[in-house]
Amino acid sequence: MAVRVLLKLKSVLIESRKHSFISFFLFLLLISNVAFSQKKVTKTFQTALNKIEISTVGLDDLVIENTTSEFLEIYLYSENPNKNHIIFEEEYGIVKLRFNIPSFESEDKIFRKYITKRLNRSSAIVKVPINKNISVFGEKIGVSSKGYNGNLKIYIEEGTVKLDTIQHNLLLKLYVGNVFGNFKKANVNVLSRSGKIKIDKKFYKKKYKKTVDSSAKKIDITTVKGNIFLTSQ
Repeated sequence: MAVRVLLKLKSVLIESRKHSFISFFLFLLLISNVAFSQKKVTKTFQTALNKIEISTVGLDDLVIENTTSEFLEIYLYSENPNKNHIIFEEEYGIVKLRFNIPSFESEDKIFRKYITKRLNRSSAIVKVPINKNISVFGEKIGVSSKGYNGNLKIYIEEGTVKLDTIQHNLLLKLYVGNVFGNFKKANVNVLSRSGKIKIDKKFYKKKYKKTVDSSAKKIDITTVKGNIFLTSQ
C-alpha cells in the first residue's frame, strides 16, 4: 500500500513538473516574441521654425528631450509588425509632427488578446533644439519632459505627465491623470476641481497660486479630476 502511494506521488510530481516546464516555456516564447518584434524608426529634420506641434495619436508614451544640435530627432519604437511612419510637415509657420501606426490583430486564438494588446504599444522620443515652442496634443498618453529647455504646452484627456524640472513657461490641461514636476522661481497657477494638489509637503484644496515678481516664468496647470504633485526648489 505504501509503495503504491509513493509511486502515485512520484507520478503526480513528474506531471506537475512537466506542466510547469511547459508553462515556463510558453512564457519565455511570448517574452521573446515581444522583445524581438519591436521595431525602431528614426528620422532627423532641420527647421528654422520655432513652433512645433506633436500629435500623439497611436502612441502610448512620448518623451521630450533636449538636443545640442540644430536638428529635430525623432525615434519611434513600436511592437506593431506593420510598417510605421514618422510624418513631418511645415505648414503656416508651424512644424507638425505625427505618427502613422497601422492597427494590428493577431489570428492566434489562444493568445490573441495578449498579443494584440502588446503589439499595439508604441512610444516615441523627440529630441528638440532649445528654445523651441512645443505643443503636445493627445487623448490617453504618458508624456515625459526631461527638463526640456523651451516653452511647453500639453493638451491631453488622460495620462501621466512627468515634467522633471520645468525650465520655461508651461501650459498644461488634462481631464484626468497625474502630474509630477519641479519648479524654481516661477509664477504658478494650479487648479484641480476634484483631484489632489500637493506642493512640496503641503496639500491644497482645488487651487494653488504663487506670484514671484522677479520671474517672468509662468506655470499654468488645469485639470478636472487630475492629481498634481509639484516640488519647489
